[in-house]
Amino acid sequence: MADRQTIINSVKSKYGAVARASAPSCCNPSGCGDCQTTDISVGYATDELNSVPKGASMGLGCGNPTSFADLKPGEVVLDLGSGGGIDCFLAAKKVGERGFVIGVDMTEAMIECARQNAASGGYSNVDFRLGEIEELPVEASTIDAVISNCVINLAPDKSRVFREVYRVLKPGGRFSVSDVVAKGPIPSTVKNDMERWAGCVSGALDKNDYLRLVQEAGFERIEIRSEVEYDYQRTADFSLASVTLVAYKPINEKH
Repeated sequence: MADRQTIINSVKSKYGAVARASAPSCCNPSGCGDCQTTDISVGYATDELNSVPKGASMGLGCGNPTSFADLKPGEVVLDLGSGGGIDCFLAAKKVGERGFVIGVDMTEAMIECARQNAASGGYSNVDFRLGEIEELPVEASTIDAVISNCVINLAPDKSRVFREVYRVLKPGGRFSVSDVVAKGPIPSTVKNDMERWAGCVSGALDKNDYLRLVQEAGFERIEIRSEVEYDYQRTADFSLASVTLVAYKPINEKH
């Protein structure tokens, strides 16, 4: 596998370009719409898309984790890899004025785009922070729910991400994530392709390994809520799937 910095640089380069290419729609209401760039994407309901600022949805997700997060008024929510902000804005509507949503993204252009979307939509309960999901700029035990949409597969060290999620969650807090996983070994022609890594393919973990790392981080009550298999380079021994899972941090912390 490529070294960590090479992976990070590749991902930042691709998604920085996505943000800049969609800047007219993000930052200027007269611009045009979606930027469909990843290999795998899943849309939202029309009413959800119509409820957020134009440009917040960039077609970069593989699910809709907010629909399974059971968000409640007054809660504090953290979105890993917030992009243009669509999941943050959907979450903000669910937690209401008494709640708060934090979006973290490592790409400066994405943060700028999301902040402008928040300003254009009048969101006062959303904050976007520059940072890496392997080292979250969030205090420990301050978050009720963590959401993430097709982002953890981009991180070089998934185990570290899950430990960070565990750290920032309050005891009893929950984690709702949509992500791309593999079934069987990823073909060698794909594994070290940085374009495919940034496209949510090369960095996908085997489904069983993914679930194991979530459990090893300390989570319990891990449940897959949806699973969709894709046709991408499918063989008898290999396929990719989008899974949405929910997991909980124990009320009595294990570590």
